[in-house]
Amino acid sequence: MADCDDVTNTPPDANPLTDTMTTSVADHDGVTVLTVTGEVDLATAPALETAIDAALDAEPAGLVVDLAAVSFLASAGMAALVAAHQRAGDKTTIALVADGPATSRQLKMTALDQVFALHTTLDAALAGFRAG
Repeated sequence: MADCDDVTNTPPDANPLTDTMTTSVADHDGVTVLTVTGEVDLATAPALETAIDAALDAEPAGLVVDLAAVSFLASAGMAALVAAHQRAGDKTTIALVADGPATSRQLKMTALDQVFALHTTLDAALAGFRAG
């Protein structure tokens, strides 16, 4: 892990116990990993989109959005992921780490698991990039 930037995104009027989301970015052997923690909802989704856009600005070959520590994923968060996929185009392959009812269930119910490679662990996502 070469680089790691932590950002806490809490709107000024937010209840600090319910509307907190943090992101951190790290490089894993050429694959950018954006780790998201907390709740991704209408209030925090714009910050997620900003974090993804910043990661995509470097035009990495691979981007893993690690949602394993996300406790709630609203439709606004899924829309941010779709926008990222569209922005990445052919330049960057995006994979998601999501396991459990707070994330993978929603991604599967909305067929986003057909858009993104969906993995249960970060190690599995990174292995997916190494394999092909």
